[in-house]
Amino acid sequence: MPKRLSIFPLPGAILFPGLQLPLHVFEPRYRELVGSALAKDRQIAMIQPQRGGDGAPLYNVGCIGKIDDVEALEDGRYNIVLEGVSRFRLLRELDVTTAFRQVEGELITDVQDEVLSSVERGNFEFEARRFADLQGYSVDWDSVERLDDETLINGVAQIAPFDAASKQALLEAPGLAQRCELMVQLMQFYGFRDDGEEIVTLQ
Repeated sequence: MPKRLSIFPLPGAILFPGLQLPLHVFEPRYRELVGSALAKDRQIAMIQPQRGGDGAPLYNVGCIGKIDDVEALEDGRYNIVLEGVSRFRLLRELDVTTAFRQVEGELITDVQDEVLSSVERGNFEFEARRFADLQGYSVDWDSVERLDDETLINGVAQIAPFDAASKQALLEAPGLAQRCELMVQLMQFYGFRDDGEEIVTLQ
C-alpha cells in the first residue's frame, strides 16, 4: 500500500534498514519536520535530491527512519539518531502546505538475513583493506571481521566517501550480493586506475 512520507532530502546521506544515522537539524523547515514526526509516528524518510536547490527532483529510492534518540537544543535545533526501518520507492511528490516536502512511496520488501559466499566476503574485505590503506583510514579490522555480512556491507555503503550517484546506486542495489559487488567495483574505481596508478579523488 502507498504510504505518505515526510522527507529529508539530503545529498550524500543514505540510510539502510537496521542501521543508524545521526543528524544535526538546524534549518527551520527541518526543525518543523522533526517536531511533526515526534508528534506523530517519529518517522522521517531520507532520500537524496538529484541536484542542489530547493524543490530539486528526487532519486527513486530512499529509506524510512524512525527517531531512536533526540536531543532538543535551547535554540530550536535538534540532534537526532534515525534507525532505518525500510527502503521505499518514490511514487509521486505531494502538494502540501508544510514547509517540508512530502511524498507518496511504496515500501520495498528486502530479504532478511542475507549472507555472502566466503569468496564474496573475502574479496570484499581484501578490497576494503586496500582502499582504507590508500585513503589513510585507521580501521579496527578485528571488529570488522566479527560483523555479519549484512551489517558490514550496508554499513560500509552508508558511510563510504563516494559521490551521491554512487551512494544512490548502492542503496538501490536489489540484494546484498549485488551491493557487495558494486562496492568492490567502486573501491577499485576510486582507488586505482586500470594501470594501478593512484587517483586522488576523495578527501
